[in-house]
This record gives sequence, structure tokens and C-alpha cells, in this order.
Amino acid sequence: MSLDRTDPEGEIRAAAAACSNWNRWGADDVRGTMNFLTEEKRRRGAALVRRGVSFSLAQRFDMDGPQKGWRRRTNPVHTMLDTGTDAAAGIQGFPHGLGGADDVISMPLQCSTQWDGLGHIFDHGLAWNGRPAGEVVTSLGDGVTGIETVADVIAGRAVLLDVGRAFGSGGELPDGFAITEKHLRATAGRQGPSAAVGRGDLVLVRTGQLTRARRDGWGDYAGGAAPGLSFTTAGWLHRTEIAAIATDTWGFEVRPNEFDVAFQPLHQVAIPHIGLFIGEMWDLDALAEDCAADGVYDCWLTAAPIPVTGAVGAPVNPVAVK
Repeated sequence: MSLDRTDPEGEIRAAAAACSNWNRWGADDVRGTMNFLTEEKRRRGAALVRRGVSFSLAQRFDMDGPQKGWRRRTNPVHTMLDTGTDAAAGIQGFPHGLGGADDVISMPLQCSTQWDGLGHIFDHGLAWNGRPAGEVVTSLGDGVTGIETVADVIAGRAVLLDVGRAFGSGGELPDGFAITEKHLRATAGRQGPSAAVGRGDLVLVRTGQLTRARRDGWGDYAGGAAPGLSFTTAGWLHRTEIAAIATDTWGFEVRPNEFDVAFQPLHQVAIPHIGLFIGEMWDLDALAEDCAADGVYDCWLTAAPIPVTGAVGAPVNPVAVK
């Protein structure tokens, strides 16, 4: 599929019309593509556990993270409220020698491994399912599609597509590499039957960029150039009827974006029109090594977001089990 690099408005408009899921599940729907992840799909996904080995797909939540302040996003600030030092000094006020520790964390909800919710992105003032953005997300938060609406459903069959291993050098795609439908399909074909993608699946796309950042330093990982999905994959994202997709990069789609002047155009179609949940900054390396070793690329995945009421995105500790 070719793109007119000079016409992002036209290309976005055409993709949105072709890939729209508005009213597919009724005018009141708040779960978008999570509707594809049914109880039956979840039951089949749970049956994929064979060995019982598990992998956390989360990056660390600490000050040594990738954020540099863009749109006021910072790394997590972890502060102790009570410590062992306080207990030893006897200043906590508890009876019979009891002591304890307590802490607090302050952070943007999308500073590390996270889900983008359906209230995160708008297209020309419209949110998921055609609702006016100003009636969905206000200063009080997302009162319609807050991330808490999917806190109980994001668990099912996951499929890893290790595009970095299939098309990269040393398992890593270069920054600016646009992953097309052809790359996704070819990767699944190389990996075998367990990598077949279908309705209700949670798709994990590894580019290898996090591997590089872990080795060389964060650099511009947060917001800079990156491998990622091409805008032309909008049709594939819609047609496959997947429940969600997550990558090991900051922004899911290729950066720089594929138009002369644009910012995250695939988000503009995927979230408000397809109703697709997007995961970013996931750590897929250990899972990818295991998949390459045993040749099995699907697994059980539980990835419930922290149900912050009204949030348009939330941290998650995804756990894959094989």
C-alpha cells in the first residue's frame, strides 16, 4: 500500500472510514476491540499453559527510566514514608515493638510499561465510537471509557511476532524501520502455526529497540526515532479483529512518522476509530528468547491495568505464561 506523504489529513480520513468500528457493539460501548476477547477465547488461552514458566513483560518503574519531560512526563518518584531506621529509633508510635515500612510513588500513568485507553486519542474532536471528546474526557478524567472499564478482561491468548529477529540485524530493527503487513505476515509464517494471529488475540510485536536502549542507554527512546508499525497496517489491525497490540517501543508506530508533517497518525485511526488498545514500552526480550528456543510463540497473558478511575492510560505488569 502506498501513501501520499504530503496528505496526512486525506490518508487518515480514508483509513478511518475504512477501518471504523463505530456502533459495532452498540452506541453505548466502552470496550472497543476488547469485545473480541470473549470468555471462550479466554478459556482457550488459559489452556496454552504447558510448562508453567512465566515472564514479566514490564520495564522497571523507577528513576532510571526513559522519560525526559516531554509533555511533563517524568520517571517515577518513589519516596519512603516509614523506614526501618524509623522503627529502630522507636519513633513510629506502635506498641509492643512493632515496626514497619511504608512508601508512596508519584508518576505519570504512561511513563513506563502501560496501556493506552480509548480516551487517550481523539480524531477531529471525536473519541471512540463517535462521541464528542469534550463529553468523554474532562478535568475530572475519562467519565465514559476510563481504563477501569477493562480492568477485568485483558487476559487471554497472546502471540509474539518477533519482527526484530525475523528482519533485523542481531535481532534489532533500525530506528525508522516501518513494519508493514507483509513483515507481520512473514514473521508469523516463519515462526510457524503457533504464531497465527486471529480474533481476540493479544499481539506482541518485538522490534528490539528496547534491547538496544538497555545496552547503549536510553538516548531518545522516549519520543525519538524508532522502528514501529507502518500507518499502512491500519487495515491489518482492523481486519484481524485482535483485541490489543503491544510493542517494546515508546510510541508503537514508526518514528519519524511516514508523512511530511504528522504526529502519531496510526494512533489517530487505531484508538478512536478501531477502538484498539495499544500497549507501549513492554519488555519482550526474555519471552522472545524462550519462544525462539522452544518454537512456540503463543502463550497465556494476563495484563490488567491498574484500575485508576477515569484514567486514559495506566501502568501494567503483564505476565506471560507458557
